[in-house]
Amino acid sequence: MKNIKSVLGVAAVAALAGTTLVATNVSAWGDSDGGRKTYTIEEINNGAIDDKIVLNSISNNPDMNELYFVQARAADAANVWNANDIEVENGKEYVVRLYVHNNNPRGTEMVAKDVNANVYVPTESGKSLTVAGTITSSNATPSKIWDEVVFKSSTNTFHLEYVTGSALIENKGKISGTKLSDNLVMGGTALGYDSLNGEIPGCFGYSAFVTFRVKAVFEYDFSITKQVRLAGETEWKKQVYAKAGDTVEYKITYKNTSDSLEKDVILFDKLGSNQTYVKGSTKLFNSNHKSGITLESDGLTTKDGINIGNYEAGAAAVVTFQVTMKDDNLGCGGDNVLRSWGQGYIGADPTLKQDYADVLIYKGCPTPEEPVDPIVPEPEPVLPSTGASDIVVTALGAGSAVTAGGYFLASRKRF
Repeated sequence: MKNIKSVLGVAAVAALAGTTLVATNVSAWGDSDGGRKTYTIEEINNGAIDDKIVLNSISNNPDMNELYFVQARAADAANVWNANDIEVENGKEYVVRLYVHNNNPRGTEMVAKDVNANVYVPTESGKSLTVAGTITSSNATPSKIWDEVVFKSSTNTFHLEYVTGSALIENKGKISGTKLSDNLVMGGTALGYDSLNGEIPGCFGYSAFVTFRVKAVFEYDFSITKQVRLAGETEWKKQVYAKAGDTVEYKITYKNTSDSLEKDVILFDKLGSNQTYVKGSTKLFNSNHKSGITLESDGLTTKDGINIGNYEAGAAAVVTFQVTMKDDNLGCGGDNVLRSWGQGYIGADPTLKQDYADVLIYKGCPTPEEPVDPIVPEPEPVLPSTGASDIVVTALGAGSAVTAGGYFLASRKRF
């Protein structure tokens, strides 16, 4: 049986019940009359409610105490319903159902009118979240009833997501299996037996279940940082200069910044081009391995990464590994920035966080040789022989002043 709880917020109850509440502790179930009378099947068969329309007030229904008409179970679990607390798992879907029963035994003579179902799925996050359901009818006494089921996690903060399009009604009428409007969680939707006209006759044969799904999503708060250094150095940096052939060391730091346990922390690294992982170089440092332990797996730089375990709130871990730098396609004339990303996520949660570190490799371009012009000798001048003056010039060009003078004197003697 459900106990008195303080988990349903005042605003939620007020929204469902249409009343203003001042108490912080509220019952898991309630109604607009402040506490409706319950009946046994025998009492009702003996005329206890006579000509009244009463919803969900039978205490010895073989399936449940009808006061606790909101129940839940894991979507992949057997058909066993929980009317109290549900321990959630990350990413798992849960089916919530509301039982709707007009308790008057006189069938179509006593039809509940304007029957409407409304569900409150909390939008906040926490380690305990309450889903509440209300059923209303314009001619029922009381006209509004509500109940709740609590989703809990003993380890993690989480939120619940309503699965769009999952609401439906199940009964013995023509509309069994019909999808209901998503207004079920946004103000309410009409119910019925053979149609969604808001009318439900009395007795068990006309009862119905309204079902829908929610998904539990853990909220992880963690950080990922990445640094680098040349192998053999002690100071970690955001970027370092290296040469092709050098070995550098990377460090990925994970920290649980939440107030919850984080299970199955997955780390991996996306190396850039011109970097080769050094096999067997991955080490893990944490509270259990303060001096570091070499990991057998070399999966850090693969798409699957490595699982470094579970970490309490505030705990941290460091993974280091080595990489050899290459020159497969480095450009010349400046710094080549080789960036790689350290990444992490928690369990099956798709939320990924990452950080990068850079290795810079400078590569100069070759200097071209200066062109050498060939030496071309100047040709000697050739002068025509047309007279004495030409002879003199030719002789002078030959560098023989005496001979030239001799020719000049001889020419005078001939005349």
